[in-house]
Amino acid sequence: MVARVFVTLKPGVLDPAGKAVEGSLHSLGYPEVGLVRLGKYLEVTVEGLDAVKAKARVEEMCKKLLANTVVENFRVEVG
Repeated sequence: MVARVFVTLKPGVLDPAGKAVEGSLHSLGYPEVGLVRLGKYLEVTVEGLDAVKAKARVEEMCKKLLANTVVENFRVEVG
């Protein structure tokens, strides 16, 4: 079973990389681009668990390692 993890910065946390991408897009002729925020996408294969338990385990992994919960939010989708 594959769990998809989306990690994003919490609102209000500065994103210098996102700001650099935003500036580059403007320089390339895309003035309509507004705020750009970068995040992470991970796929984790979980074996031997049903969907509910797999999601709980991956959320635990996020809290311990995959996301910095002080400055990042995460969302887990299992399917």
